[in-house]
Amino acid sequence: MRAVWLALALWGAIHPMYYFVSYMRAEGVGLTGLSQAWYVNASTTGLTWDLIIAAISLTVWVLYEATQKRDWLRLVAIPATFCIGVSCGLPLYLYLRSRKG
Repeated sequence: MRAVWLALALWGAIHPMYYFVSYMRAEGVGLTGLSQAWYVNASTTGLTWDLIIAAISLTVWVLYEATQKRDWLRLVAIPATFCIGVSCGLPLYLYLRSRKG
């Protein structure tokens, strides 16, 4: 399963980023314009809040388990979640969690 988690983390980093970069190139805007697009209608706002809540939930889980196990490498999943997305952060955390040691 480790290879699956790693493959999903890589896919979750690359695939969504392709669309973010494509949007920013087409619209000529940076992160501010991109984040404004997340709230253009009720559908995108709902999806945005869904992802924010999932990211916060994952962060709480990572913090809890990392402190319990004293496995600080797991904390890498937090910036991956907020800088890239839950589609990268969650499988990355599962990959890090599944290692021996």
